[in-house]
Amino acid sequence: MPDIELHPAQRDELQIIENLMQFYMYDLSEWLPLKLAGHGFFALQPKDAYWRHPATRPFLIRVDGELVGFITVDEETHIDGAEFNIGYFFVTRRMRGQGVAQFVVSALLSQIPGRWQIFHIDANLPAQHFWARLMPELAGVEFTLSHRDVDGYPCTFYTLRSPVSVA
Repeated sequence: MPDIELHPAQRDELQIIENLMQFYMYDLSEWLPLKLAGHGFFALQPKDAYWRHPATRPFLIRVDGELVGFITVDEETHIDGAEFNIGYFFVTRRMRGQGVAQFVVSALLSQIPGRWQIFHIDANLPAQHFWARLMPELAGVEFTLSHRDVDGYPCTFYTLRSPVSVA
């Protein structure tokens, strides 16, 4: 089993996440009409206010010391009563399907107790399959499933209370 680390990103590491956002946007461009700007990168909205917000918690993901992704937690919820939201979640393609994302979600939910919303765009079939498989595997947790549009895109929402662990 590889050594998977969920590391709270420090202020001087936020540029790493901004860099990884290009890969995140590239993946999302399969399901959303995202376009490259003239300079060859996706035109990202400035995230300074997001990073400065006290409720935003960015994490870097490393496997055996190698940077393989990031995840952010924020309070940008769409479900009444939810306290926490997974804002962005990216794992490099080489590390997908190896239990990294499952470990990260379990670790995050066990570290931050409360009522969570987790959602994905329905068109993102890999995310749809991942969350549909993972949710029933979270030990001792009951979740609710709902559907609503976000920015005009149909999304699936999971709402649950942590802490949880993977069975």
